[in-house]
Amino acid sequence: MACFLIPMTLAILTSIIQKTARTIAEKLKLWLLNALLWGGSLLLALEHVWHGEVVPWPPFLTAMSTPEDIPVMLHEMATAGTAMSIVTCSAWASILILSTYIPKMRIHRLTMMKAIEQQSGIPMSHQN
Repeated sequence: MACFLIPMTLAILTSIIQKTARTIAEKLKLWLLNALLWGGSLLLALEHVWHGEVVPWPPFLTAMSTPEDIPVMLHEMATAGTAMSIVTCSAWASILILSTYIPKMRIHRLTMMKAIEQQSGIPMSHQN
Protein backbone atom coordinates (compact mmCIF):
# COMPACT_ATOMS: atom_id res chain seq x y z
CA MET A 1 0.00 0.00 0.00
CA ALA A 2 2.43 2.69 1.12
CA CYS A 3 5.50 0.85 2.37
CA PHE A 4 7.67 2.70 -0.17
CA LEU A 5 7.09 5.99 1.70
CA ILE A 6 9.46 5.06 4.55
CA PRO A 7 12.55 4.38 2.38
CA MET A 8 11.60 7.39 0.23
CA THR A 9 11.52 9.63 3.32
CA LEU A 10 14.91 8.27 4.33
CA ALA A 11 16.19 8.91 0.80
CA ILE A 12 15.03 12.52 1.01
CA LEU A 13 16.79 12.98 4.36
CA THR A 14 20.06 11.43 3.16
CA SER A 15 19.91 13.51 -0.03
CA ILE A 16 19.62 16.67 2.07
CA ILE A 17 22.55 15.53 4.21
CA GLN A 18 24.56 14.75 1.08
CA LYS A 19 23.97 18.26 -0.29
CA THR A 20 24.68 20.08 2.98
CA ALA A 21 27.51 18.09 4.62
CA ARG A 22 29.62 17.20 1.59
CA THR A 23 32.77 16.06 3.38
CA ILE A 24 30.93 13.66 5.66
CA ALA A 25 28.79 12.49 2.74
CA GLU A 26 31.89 11.69 0.67
CA LYS A 27 33.53 9.83 3.52
CA LEU A 28 30.40 7.76 4.20
CA LYS A 29 29.62 7.26 0.49
CA LEU A 30 26.09 8.58 0.90
CA TRP A 31 25.72 8.61 -2.87
CA LEU A 32 25.57 4.81 -2.70
CA LEU A 33 22.95 4.79 0.07
CA ASN A 34 20.93 7.35 -1.88
CA ALA A 35 21.10 5.23 -5.02
CA LEU A 36 19.91 2.16 -3.11
CA LEU A 37 17.10 4.02 -1.33
CA TRP A 38 15.87 6.00 -4.35
CA GLY A 39 16.07 3.00 -6.66
CA GLY A 40 14.18 0.75 -4.27
CA SER A 41 11.58 3.41 -3.50
CA LEU A 42 10.91 4.18 -7.14
CA LEU A 43 10.63 0.52 -8.06
CA LEU A 44 8.23 -0.09 -5.16
CA ALA A 45 6.16 2.96 -6.10
CA LEU A 46 5.99 1.73 -9.70
CA GLU A 47 4.90 -1.70 -8.47
CA HIS A 48 2.17 -0.11 -6.34
CA VAL A 49 0.99 1.95 -9.33
CA TRP A 50 0.96 -1.23 -11.43
CA HIS A 51 -1.31 -2.95 -8.90
CA GLY A 52 -3.62 0.05 -8.58
CA GLU A 53 -2.66 0.91 -5.01
CA VAL A 54 -1.39 4.35 -6.03
CA VAL A 55 -3.54 6.43 -8.36
CA PRO A 56 -3.11 9.87 -10.00
CA TRP A 57 -6.11 11.42 -8.21
CA PRO A 58 -6.55 12.36 -4.55
CA PRO A 59 -6.08 10.82 -2.03
CA PHE A 60 -3.45 9.09 -4.29
CA LEU A 61 -3.22 6.05 -2.01
CA THR A 62 -6.24 3.81 -2.42
CA ALA A 63 -5.85 2.69 1.19
CA MET A 64 -6.76 6.20 2.31
CA SER A 65 -10.13 6.18 0.54
CA THR A 66 -11.78 4.31 3.41
CA PRO A 67 -11.06 5.03 7.08
CA GLU A 68 -10.93 1.29 7.88
CA ASP A 69 -7.92 0.79 5.60
CA ILE A 70 -5.80 3.58 7.10
CA PRO A 71 -4.62 1.59 10.18
CA VAL A 72 -3.73 -1.33 7.90
CA MET A 73 -1.72 1.02 5.69
CA LEU A 74 0.08 2.57 8.66
CA HIS A 75 0.89 -0.89 10.01
CA GLU A 76 2.36 -1.91 6.65
CA MET A 77 4.42 1.26 6.55
CA ALA A 78 5.70 0.63 10.08
CA THR A 79 6.58 -3.02 9.49
CA ALA A 80 7.43 -3.54 5.81
CA GLY A 81 8.71 -0.03 5.12
CA THR A 82 10.93 0.04 8.20
CA ALA A 83 12.22 -3.47 7.50
CA MET A 84 13.12 -2.54 3.91
CA SER A 85 14.91 0.59 5.11
CA ILE A 86 16.89 -1.39 7.69
CA VAL A 87 17.91 -4.03 5.14
CA THR A 88 18.94 -1.34 2.63
CA CYS A 89 20.99 0.53 5.24
CA SER A 90 22.58 -2.75 6.35
CA ALA A 91 23.58 -3.56 2.77
CA TRP A 92 25.09 -0.08 2.41
CA ALA A 93 26.97 -0.45 5.71
CA SER A 94 28.30 -3.85 4.63
CA ILE A 95 29.52 -2.39 1.33
CA LEU A 96 31.12 0.50 3.21
CA ILE A 97 32.91 -1.83 5.63
CA LEU A 98 34.09 -4.18 2.88
CA SER A 99 35.35 -1.31 0.72
CA THR A 100 37.37 -0.08 3.68
CA TYR A 101 38.90 -3.38 4.80
CA ILE A 102 39.50 -5.32 1.58
CA PRO A 103 42.30 -2.98 0.37
CA LYS A 104 43.89 -3.19 3.83
CA MET A 105 43.75 -6.99 3.74
CA ARG A 106 45.41 -6.98 0.31
CA ILE A 107 48.22 -4.73 1.53
CA HIS A 108 48.65 -6.95 4.60
CA ARG A 109 48.84 -10.06 2.41
CA LEU A 110 51.49 -8.51 0.16
CA THR A 111 53.51 -7.42 3.19
CA MET A 112 53.37 -10.92 4.63
CA MET A 113 54.43 -12.45 1.31
CA LYS A 114 57.46 -10.12 1.12
CA ALA A 115 58.44 -11.02 4.68
CA ILE A 116 58.22 -14.75 3.88
CA GLU A 117 60.23 -14.15 0.72
CA GLN A 118 62.97 -12.37 2.65
CA GLN A 119 63.13 -15.05 5.37
CA SER A 120 63.07 -18.07 3.12
CA GLY A 121 64.90 -16.68 0.11
CA ILE A 122 62.32 -18.34 -2.13
CA PRO A 123 60.60 -15.94 -4.53
CA MET A 124 56.83 -16.03 -4.22
CA SER A 125 54.41 -14.96 -6.94
CA HIS A 126 52.76 -11.59 -6.34
CA GLN A 127 49.29 -12.32 -7.61
CA ASN A 128 46.77 -9.51 -7.34
